[in-house]
Amino acid sequence: MEHQLFSHKQLAASCFNKVWDYLDKEALSSEEKEEMIHLCHSSFWHWTQIENHTKQNISIGYWQLSRVYAVAGQGENALNYAKRCIAVGKEANLDPFYICYGYEASARAYSVLQQSDKCQEMVELAYDYVRKIVDNENKQLLLNDLNNIPDQA
Repeated sequence: MEHQLFSHKQLAASCFNKVWDYLDKEALSSEEKEEMIHLCHSSFWHWTQIENHTKQNISIGYWQLSRVYAVAGQGENALNYAKRCIAVGKEANLDPFYICYGYEASARAYSVLQQSDKCQEMVELAYDYVRKIVDNENKQLLLNDLNNIPDQA
């Protein structure tokens, strides 16, 4: 049983990290976008197969799925996973950092959907959570991502 758990954890982390290779690229081909989406879903599924996975793992997985779909230009899918990220974070009373990233993901999804009013609303909600984050490094990561959401009003 331990070997199987290790395998799921290893595959989850490997897929998660490979997704970041795509997210860090300037531009992606349609094939790369599709592979990135498949890798992200694979990472998420493998995390759910680990017996002691946490709500934090699920929140991060939903956030990454939202980001991947936003980068791929699929705003509705991005928004769906952003909403799940927020819901899990709030239900599990996760650190404000994780809830804030749910709002960052929502803002990014609304940006893709060209709904600037909703995008700005989500950015403002995210800033409400930024103020609650005590770790300065985490706070700066969020501020950088919030400042890089395209088409904010």
